[in-house]
Amino acid sequence: MDVSFTDKAKNKADELTGAAKERIGDATNNERLRAEGTAQQTDARTRQAGEHVKDAGRDVRDAFTK
Repeated sequence: MDVSFTDKAKNKADELTGAAKERIGDATNNERLRAEGTAQQTDARTRQAGEHVKDAGRDVRDAFTK
């Protein structure tokens, strides 16, 4: 299994967990939980962007090695 795939799956799970926390925080008027969810989503999206950059770098490298 590709490590990148595993990382992407973990990032997506973190993003979805953060979204759930944010919605629960909104529904219960819990500002701390809402903020925690927002932060978790932001972190996951940042890591996902890093994975996309790595993928693009691999694509460029592969284009020159073929």
